[in-house]
Amino acid sequence: MNFFAVGGEDEQGNPGRLVVLDMPGYGHKSRAEWGEEIMKYLVGRKQLVRAFVLIDSMHGVKRSDESLLQALRESAISHQVVLSKVDRILFPRSRNPTQQMLQRNATNLQQAAQSIRDGLASMDVAGPEALGEILACSTAASLERGKWLGINNLRWAVLAATGLNETRKRPMLIDADSGRDVALEAMPEATECR
Repeated sequence: MNFFAVGGEDEQGNPGRLVVLDMPGYGHKSRAEWGEEIMKYLVGRKQLVRAFVLIDSMHGVKRSDESLLQALRESAISHQVVLSKVDRILFPRSRNPTQQMLQRNATNLQQAAQSIRDGLASMDVAGPEALGEILACSTAASLERGKWLGINNLRWAVLAATGLNETRKRPMLIDADSGRDVALEAMPEATECR
């Protein structure tokens, strides 16, 4: 398990409000005992807000994914599905993705997401289902340098799950002439990702 404290640590060495935990290994080259340890860890975490389950968009929900999703539901652990490697669907065999390719192949990605959504809905397991929105991302292709597909949406979902997307208290900067809060006007609009 790999832990990442987002925003650093406080003076006592405690992680910030957000700790990202990478738990590789429940799929390819995994061991049964890893899955048992992962579930023990997840079930015992009072601070856990949401688990994000990455599913390879080309392969769909595999048996190992299904087992993990069933265990999350049975344990009432909030979770959300993330389709990874969507570049393989949107830009097959292309080193230079274009907006036209994205538009042409978007239907294929929608169909893959719907197929996964249908599969999740048909699972006969008691407990809360995955959150309805299926996120999609890729770190192998981008339409703009340094802007990976869906990564900002995934970041937003993580922040929203922790409540870090909410407006924080901030000092007001009042313009002497107009009496307006200049700091508020300078802040970028927060937009909800879909």
